[in-house]
Amino acid sequence: MTRPSETRHSLIARLKDPADQAAWEEFVIIYRPTVYRVAIQKGLQAADAEDVVQTVLISVSKAVENWKPDPSKAKFRTWLNRIAHNAAINALTRRKPDRGSGGTHGAILLSDQSEQSSDSRLILLEQRRESFRIAASQIKDEFQESTWQAFWLSSIEEVSIDEVSERLGKSVGNVYAARSRVMKRLQERVREMMGREA
Repeated sequence: MTRPSETRHSLIARLKDPADQAAWEEFVIIYRPTVYRVAIQKGLQAADAEDVVQTVLISVSKAVENWKPDPSKAKFRTWLNRIAHNAAINALTRRKPDRGSGGTHGAILLSDQSEQSSDSRLILLEQRRESFRIAASQIKDEFQESTWQAFWLSSIEEVSIDEVSERLGKSVGNVYAARSRVMKRLQERVREMMGREA
């Protein structure tokens, strides 16, 4: 599937208007699950992860008016990652530590840089997953059930084409064709969602 592009600038621009409820709802649909999963993967419990999500959303609402797209500076995703990373670190440091800490100042800085880089990749991966989930749920009804199953079984569940063909009573060629049609539509929908040019 096509890699989702950077969060579209039009959505970010709309977020600068606190009264634009539709923009905030779209933003929350895209990023809430992403930030939540990142917080969980950083080691937080569900309630703490929910707190991180709220902290990140509040931070974005307060700071988004100052964010401007600039190719020479960080992308929005990187900016959001920094907010999420800091919120998760703050939540983790409020908990009672379960292991000793130590090391030099330089080692701590390197570790922090490594974690941020890892977090950025994690946010990108989670954003892609969420984009896929949303797009898939939106286009599923555009296809016959057997077409969707041919795609889902062969692409998502990684069942062999021969087995999918047998299960669905479709020829191997029909399974490939169905999978291709759904993949093409998914790519189109993700591009539409992310404001990417075809």
